[in-house]
Amino acid sequence: MTLTTLQNGSDIRGIAISAEGNEKNLGATEVRQIANGIMNWLEERGVKAPFKIGIGMDSRLSGPELKQALIEVFEQSGCHVLDFGIATTPALFMATQFTQFACDAGIMLTASHLPFYFNGIKIFSQAGGAEKSDIAYILNHTTPREKSTGKVESADLISVYAADLVKKIKGGIDQAEQPLKGMKIIVDAGNGAGGYFAKQVLQPLGADTTGSQFLEPDGHFPNHIPNPDNKEAMASIKQAVLANKADLGVIFDTDVDRSAIVSHDGQIINRNNLIAVLAAIILKTEPGATIVTNSPTTDHLKDFIEAKGGKQYRYISGYRNVINKAVELNAAGIDCPLAIETSGHAAFRENYFLDDGAYVIAKVLTILPQLKQEQRDLADLMRELVQPAEALELRFKISGEEHKAAGQAMIETVRTELAKETGFTVNPENYEGVRFSITEPFGQGWLLLRLSLHEPLLVLQVENDQAGQIKKILPHVRAILSQDPHIDVSKLEAYLK
Repeated sequence: MTLTTLQNGSDIRGIAISAEGNEKNLGATEVRQIANGIMNWLEERGVKAPFKIGIGMDSRLSGPELKQALIEVFEQSGCHVLDFGIATTPALFMATQFTQFACDAGIMLTASHLPFYFNGIKIFSQAGGAEKSDIAYILNHTTPREKSTGKVESADLISVYAADLVKKIKGGIDQAEQPLKGMKIIVDAGNGAGGYFAKQVLQPLGADTTGSQFLEPDGHFPNHIPNPDNKEAMASIKQAVLANKADLGVIFDTDVDRSAIVSHDGQIINRNNLIAVLAAIILKTEPGATIVTNSPTTDHLKDFIEAKGGKQYRYISGYRNVINKAVELNAAGIDCPLAIETSGHAAFRENYFLDDGAYVIAKVLTILPQLKQEQRDLADLMRELVQPAEALELRFKISGEEHKAAGQAMIETVRTELAKETGFTVNPENYEGVRFSITEPFGQGWLLLRLSLHEPLLVLQVENDQAGQIKKILPHVRAILSQDPHIDVSKLEAYLK
């Protein structure tokens, strides 16, 4: 195995524990090589040695082993290493910005919401997160550096990061010392790294966090997958909100770069609904701004944003892709304060365009006191977003070594063949796969077929404003997909039975 197989877009991921038929491919040996690559990358970027490097990890069982491997290589190469222990991905970037740390690089050991046997590495410099090209350089330039004597010390990053959030929230509200006093807000950390948010952010702001759950780090993830895009996880936080009669529920993924919300009445505010809420907040102070999203957003979201005086730029999936497009648009003179994916990755221009789940919640918290005074809640901000009558997502495995080519060829076939049929019109406002606007005789809605970013899959998403229409649409899709035996349409067949 070569290290390059561990590249996952703009970060590194692999199997850190042999389990469930998966063989370990990211252990101490691989991580030591990657440590050399990180130092060579820093030097290539013009950073002068000795490097100051901060390391944090989420609650994964393999974290301590991989962290120790990093520390050993860095220390033996003369680096000043700050061991932050359990931390979050956004905090590791801020370790390069906070003056008391001023790290040349922040390294986070995490595999986001993936099963316990995975782990990975996210890397930040003072200029921002590593790009896909940076990861490729790191994995291809692992020559060991000259031996030297460095030092290692433990440091508390999360307390500093939490205090900074509290300060920003108070500044955004401009009210009393405890602006959330009288509100009950519960946190579900999914046994990841986000448990600090209840005690170190919400409680200092005056919130009652009684009923918060799964705050203790546990790499077995015994309660549910820590993923705001997971139905089981969202059902868990919804139940907790209703049972505790909370004003708000907050849920994070494992490394806290994503989050979602549940309103007091149990409404789940994630995916399109979260984008709508954040867009409404932004457009209130920045009318006319452009919101960059990924491709699988509902047509109704575009209408919602435009009704609020903004514009939507629907781009390709991948949080780095969405963020980089927002940066590009701003450089071109287009006001773009927010980049957000339906998965929950959200990055604000005012916060370094860092995808930060905790900052998303901080932004939401700044408007809670005003909403309470107006006898309104967060759900009111999304009530104007029309919800489809039905929605479906299906993933089709693509067999063979040339799965990307096969998938792309099928997308082009669907683009040509489906457009010949009445009721399907190719939507030109799309940069990923092929998107159709659906009209009579198949109701009113849209269909998107795209390649998965990291897996050999075609992803089909369909929404319709009339119930019962999707089952009428799918046979037309099946007839085209079935032309290629490399594409497994069994899930589609099962749905149509």
